[in-house]
Amino acid sequence: MTATPPADDTAPEPPARRRGRPPRTESAGTRDRILTAAREEFSARGYEKTSVRGIAKAAGVDSALVHHYFGTKEQVFEAAIEVAFAPALNAPEAVAEGPPDAVGERLTRFVFGIWENPTTRTPLLAIVRSAVNNDTAAAVFRRLIATQLLRRIAARLELPDAELRAELAAAQLVGCAMLRYVIKVEPLASADLERIIARVAPVVQGHLTSP
Repeated sequence: MTATPPADDTAPEPPARRRGRPPRTESAGTRDRILTAAREEFSARGYEKTSVRGIAKAAGVDSALVHHYFGTKEQVFEAAIEVAFAPALNAPEAVAEGPPDAVGERLTRFVFGIWENPTTRTPLLAIVRSAVNNDTAAAVFRRLIATQLLRRIAARLELPDAELRAELAAAQLVGCAMLRYVIKVEPLASADLERIIARVAPVVQGHLTSP
């Protein structure tokens, strides 16, 4: 009878996961996981109470990886809100597509459509709340709005004072959105959306195209 050979207790154990940078095959997934965790942390805690360490913990990575991919907390915030703000960046196309005398309604309907959708409203609420409560977050948000949205809208107007026109239109829409979705002032908060658009769109139209 042949004896069963003893188990090999000298077989090497699988290597422990190293801290620091992941292999290249993991890079894209790790970066996306960090961004997702950052959006959730900023949304739940706001800018001031969110830390790089907290983002790293939520993403299941080392803090050094967050710094490696994004840099400072401010840069993480900017990357996170740029993704969350992406649906709003199509607003310039809403301005350009269609007759000039209906641009106010198109832009108003587009902006309120983003706020009415719970999927896009939640990250926007986090962005606005952080920007209102923290100067650094406000500066990041302002830079994103100016470079990615308002200047692109102004470029499509082809009218004098185009940037001022775009900013006034944005102020009208952002102010209404703040009162309806963030502060929830009644009766604006529960008013019929079509009624709001009917009243706001002519004002936005005036900012964008009036002499």
